[in-house]
Amino acid sequence: MEIIPAIDLLEGRCVRLYQGDYQQSQVFNDNPVAVARQWVEQGATRLHVVDLDGAKAGKPVNLSAIKAIVRAVSIPVQVGGGLRDRSSVAALLNLGVNRTILGTVAVENPQLVQELAQEFPDQIVVGIDARDGKVATRGWLETSQVEAKDLAQKMADLGAAAIIYTDIHRDGTLSGPNLPALRELAKAVNIPIIASGGVSSLTDLLSLLALEPSGVTGVIVGKALYTGEVDLSEAIRAIGDGRWQDIPPDLGFSAFA
Repeated sequence: MEIIPAIDLLEGRCVRLYQGDYQQSQVFNDNPVAVARQWVEQGATRLHVVDLDGAKAGKPVNLSAIKAIVRAVSIPVQVGGGLRDRSSVAALLNLGVNRTILGTVAVENPQLVQELAQEFPDQIVVGIDARDGKVATRGWLETSQVEAKDLAQKMADLGAAAIIYTDIHRDGTLSGPNLPALRELAKAVNIPIIASGGVSSLTDLLSLLALEPSGVTGVIVGKALYTGEVDLSEAIRAIGDGRWQDIPPDLGFSAFA
């Protein structure tokens, strides 16, 4: 299972939101490039970058910061936030971004997702951000009546390379991932699921690892890395390559219950 550090950009700075609330943002670093390099040094194999300004504006805003991050690291970078037309997706891919993440358009213009998936194979990922099981759009500012599982099935049929599932109520809260929702989603589709939201400890990562056979192949970790609740290097050693002997004995295997 791939552990993917998150870098959320707001006005060019690295921040974390609480439950997707722009009014509850915490700045962790004014230099996102330094943050990116830090995660690479600790063993990250991929970075997850979100343009929070872009999510609200409906088009990429933090392009200069994204470009600087891509140029500074040698690992794949996936980017989401405000990607609602072909030109925005193409612009990011031209910068060297490895995968682009579509959210709002998956609900509002699914045909575009299909067209982009055909034009840019394996580079179009759909982000499904859910609030009480319903898909949220436009930077989490609006909630649709679309069920997350239904949208995931539709996007898989249209050619999405993977699904990133975020439980908004858990994002930035360190309250643990929504395992039942992830399990249900993974059973519903035949493409990889990447979990996001709520991870607070190595125990949480172990619980997600139990879902890997079902199709949960990665996890995005944000606030827990910035607060030190999760040490990336330790997590990768214990989880990333399955070396169970590295797991601290006090954790046991209760996480798999």
